[in-house]
Amino acid sequence: MPKLDIAQKEEKIRGLQSELTQLIAAVRTEQDDKKKRKMIAQIGNYNRRIDKIKSGRVLSRETKRDIVAYSFIAPNFIGFCVFTLIPIIFAFALAFLKWDGSNPIEWAGFGNFTRLADDTFFTAALKNTIIYCIGTVPLTMVASLALAIVLNQKVVGRGIFRTLSFFPYVASLVAITAVWKMLFHPSKGPINNILYNVFNVAQENLPQWFSGGLVLFSMILFSVWKYMGYYMVIYLAGLQGISAELYEAASLDGAGTWEKFRYVTWPQLSSTTFFVVVMLTINCFKVYDIAIMLAGGGSGELTTSATVLVYYIYQKAFIDWDLGYSSAVAMVLFIMVLAVTIIQFRGQAKRERA
Repeated sequence: MPKLDIAQKEEKIRGLQSELTQLIAAVRTEQDDKKKRKMIAQIGNYNRRIDKIKSGRVLSRETKRDIVAYSFIAPNFIGFCVFTLIPIIFAFALAFLKWDGSNPIEWAGFGNFTRLADDTFFTAALKNTIIYCIGTVPLTMVASLALAIVLNQKVVGRGIFRTLSFFPYVASLVAITAVWKMLFHPSKGPINNILYNVFNVAQENLPQWFSGGLVLFSMILFSVWKYMGYYMVIYLAGLQGISAELYEAASLDGAGTWEKFRYVTWPQLSSTTFFVVVMLTINCFKVYDIAIMLAGGGSGELTTSATVLVYYIYQKAFIDWDLGYSSAVAMVLFIMVLAVTIIQFRGQAKRERA
């Protein structure tokens, strides 16, 4: 921008002030709120331009503040772009390509997606993931809410029980899965020993908890036990935010324990429950480590009865090196999570409007 002399500055300022005066008069007569907000923003721009010309500064005070603010954001944003945003965009593009990581990339179109219909392993992984979600989400929600209601009362040792309930969530996954595998060991575990010695279950009929049809059931039980402490804390925060006056008013109306829960507690926890359901659903669709640790065995490979979508994505990408096909499976998972989340958000919005 060329440097202006004093006469040019005064002429430029007079012109801007004239336009500013007209704009202020137009704002006073404007009826449309949207247009009025735009005009007010323009008034701010005019004032900054006039101040910049008067002071002779290259950068205005607001611009300097913006630069400082963006400089704090920049390192994290650059890391996000390099390690998250760009790989996500590339994964979307890779779903329509064929690539093994070493040979030239080839265009596949929708070929990767048409392969999904005939892939029995993908079908098994999809079914297992859906069953795991359907079993884990409601059970974890009910268990965590019940635990929160109990530990929200004035009971002896409440702090200790809260800590013990939260411990499985923060404990090492490797350690607690090792404990579970010992507890449910087919021949040496105490669970099967109780079934054999107390309930007289025949040796050949003892359940194989981490193989066959029971593996998903074991994964669901383990997930509920591990995560209910975390969501218990969230429900505790929601319960402690409910006004005691609502319970007093319900008591005056003759409401019992169930009526108080149905007409006071549950409606007041609707936003908390919505958050819990959304987070649980997303985490269940992303399950990988629990399946590997519980059902992977020594080799870390899952059978079709325990295969989940994230494990299948890993297997196709980094074992079979079919990167395009693995990206197509990842897109299916992304669409499923997106669809479920949108449905949940719309359902919550309808309930709030009702």
